[in-house]
Amino acid sequence: MTNSLTPEKTSIHIPERPDRARMRRETGARLRAAMAEQGVGALVLLEDQSVMYATGASWPLPDAGLTHVESPVAVVVPDDEWPHLFLPFRAGAATDSELPADHVHGPVYLEFDEGVEIFAKILADLIPSGATVAVDQLTGAMRRAHPKLFPSGPPSDAALVLSAAKIVKTQDELACIRTAVRITDTAMVDVQAALAPGIRQIDLSAAFVRRAFELGATANILDPIWQVMPNSKAEGVWTTHNDLALPLLTTERELTAGDVLWTDVSITYGGYCSDFGRTWVVGQDPSPRQQAQFAKWREIMDAVLAVTRAGATAAELGAAATVANDGKKPWLPHFYLGHGIGVGPAEMPMIGTDLGEDFDKNLVLAPGTVLVLEPVVWEDGTGGYRAEEIIVITEEGFIPLTDYPYAPYGN
Repeated sequence: MTNSLTPEKTSIHIPERPDRARMRRETGARLRAAMAEQGVGALVLLEDQSVMYATGASWPLPDAGLTHVESPVAVVVPDDEWPHLFLPFRAGAATDSELPADHVHGPVYLEFDEGVEIFAKILADLIPSGATVAVDQLTGAMRRAHPKLFPSGPPSDAALVLSAAKIVKTQDELACIRTAVRITDTAMVDVQAALAPGIRQIDLSAAFVRRAFELGATANILDPIWQVMPNSKAEGVWTTHNDLALPLLTTERELTAGDVLWTDVSITYGGYCSDFGRTWVVGQDPSPRQQAQFAKWREIMDAVLAVTRAGATAAELGAAATVANDGKKPWLPHFYLGHGIGVGPAEMPMIGTDLGEDFDKNLVLAPGTVLVLEPVVWEDGTGGYRAEEIIVITEEGFIPLTDYPYAPYGN
């Protein structure tokens, strides 16, 4: 099961199995270094992915992360090797960090005024007086209690600290991501084999999720996407950005011969995500016109990979893709040419977003950064072509992590 990406000789080593204790030490050191660089004296983290990065607590309930009634909270201070973790119930989180007993606490209820009042007293004991605080999310109750929670002044945005820490992965983080990708690739073999006219989108989802968990997945991060692409924009769903709608929710729709599917799935292994994207055609071979679209997609991807290495800018990757696509950006305007991946399925760096050209020019790729590249080739009358490749940036070029063929399209 291979694609045409060629591994480069590289000094980056990815172990077969992650050393989780080492990973926690190294990611903790990166987080505290980013705090020091930005002058942040404490982090208060509510978002599930942030808590996972800071503590190693994997909370396999992403939808529940939309509320903070029953979810973990982390507090990080720079002079303490260990973060403080507040858990609703111990059995709800798998943790690889082996936190000291005095750093693992019961739940805090930050959706409620009374819970925030109690939490303010806890923070007063943990955070040095006068320290600047950064948070990733605020509940309504937390906003109402700003003076009590943050006596030194309004908090800053913890996303700036987290993005700086997470953008380069440690060798053990890379091992987790690679394992997540292998689980996903292997599960998708069975799913693609089941693809046939009459099967429902939800049947494909069931087959994927069942197989992924059999292979060791920790959580299913998003509702698997098996989107039937319209032959023309006029036939598709109306969008505010006047372009193709992606992604759309999976339904009980029965697939028919000739349907063009854009697939997109993501699971986690040990808290780290995979990402998978391919274009499939149901029950028949792609037409010559569709094969030509794949050939153009391959040309674009090859052009991007030819300039991909440490020291390259996001703008250089975007320019290479655009030139290879005859001067038009080959990605959906509401998405991107590429994005990072780690504890989140889409995190910094982002390439080709509405953050603008200056952002891309100033974003320099570093060794150990993980990118998901996903150019799109669209032409009315075909359903288009989209696929994703995950790579690790090295001094010499890149290491491919995705290892899945492009069938039913050519090599």
